[in-house]
Amino acid sequence: MHAEERVAVVTGGSRGIGRAISERLAGAGMRVVIGSRGEEAAAQVVARIAKAGGQATAVPTDITRATAAKELFDAAEERYGRVDVWVNNAGTATGGPLAGATDEDFELHFAANVRSTFAALRESARRIRDHGRIIVISSALTVAPLPGRALLAAAKAAGDQLARTLAWELGPRSVTVNSILPGLTRTDVLSSVPPQVVAEAEAGTPLGRLGEPADIADIAAFLASDEARWITAQTIHAAGGFI
Repeated sequence: MHAEERVAVVTGGSRGIGRAISERLAGAGMRVVIGSRGEEAAAQVVARIAKAGGQATAVPTDITRATAAKELFDAAEERYGRVDVWVNNAGTATGGPLAGATDEDFELHFAANVRSTFAALRESARRIRDHGRIIVISSALTVAPLPGRALLAAAKAAGDQLARTLAWELGPRSVTVNSILPGLTRTDVLSSVPPQVVAEAEAGTPLGRLGEPADIADIAAFLASDEARWITAQTIHAAGGFI
């Protein structure tokens, strides 16, 4: 299938890694549905894509709502007639020692990073087109934990396990399901990371730098392409060699 025939949904598609993925997929010719809580930011991404000659639409979305994935599929099918690529990017991250975490902190991570992924993958399993692509944006924390990020690491690891199993269930339809595990990446979230941790991450990376959103977007675009048809049930390390 040619890229221009594909329709991609990107959750959290208006900022950081999600924005880079939205623009990269649109640049490859896909029609992109951007799910985002930030309506103004999403509108700006749609405008950038349109200026570059692509097609995109924004749908106000709160991924913690149980019906969010269904609503995004409905919107994509109403606007473009189908969904071929689902990029599960939206999530929530807070930091702090596990000893000080509250029940509310746990519920927040569970809702934004586990239950939302479950709902999205379930909806995708039911509605994505044959030969489709499902891509979960996970985290390097699942294999290289850092102090203060236990809840995020646990939540993202749960999403990886859901994705691996779904790959087996959707394999007969030639649908691939993979997770990307970014390391520290230059997004707004970086402001919540202690400078010492950032410096250690740079020093501990063979390539000597942090990730950029475009680094992850290029991997997502490859996984969304025909060229990645033989890659499924994988957790792809995308941290410049840090993991």
